[in-house]
Amino acid sequence: MATSAITAGFPSPAEDYLEPPIDLNQTLIKHPASTFFGRVSGESMQNAGIDEGDILIIDKALEPFDGAVAVCFIDGEFTLKFIKISNRELWLVPANPAYKKRKVTPESDFLIWGIVTYVIKKMPPTALPRMVPK
Repeated sequence: MATSAITAGFPSPAEDYLEPPIDLNQTLIKHPASTFFGRVSGESMQNAGIDEGDILIIDKALEPFDGAVAVCFIDGEFTLKFIKISNRELWLVPANPAYKKRKVTPESDFLIWGIVTYVIKKMPPTALPRMVPK
């Protein structure tokens, strides 16, 4: 169990004042019946901080909006992209410049499957300091 605030300094002796444990379902999921988890595959959103292996929390009850990160189904495949709405056009825009944006046309077999509300990441081992005894 974790409290909502974790001090990165010295521990406090005031344990009597700890906040109640964080319930991740209550904190991260607004619409339980329409919320799903998915794992990221690919690199098209890495410049938005969404990397291969990250876990997405996806809410199908939310309305799509310009700038949202969405899981979309287009022409037989699922993709994760920003939604860009401009001049009555809909675009799927990657965050990695190595990938091209894609215009959604009336001929496209297209569905916005859900809006990403949270990204859960594993802390990479290289981010941890190397503690070497002297």
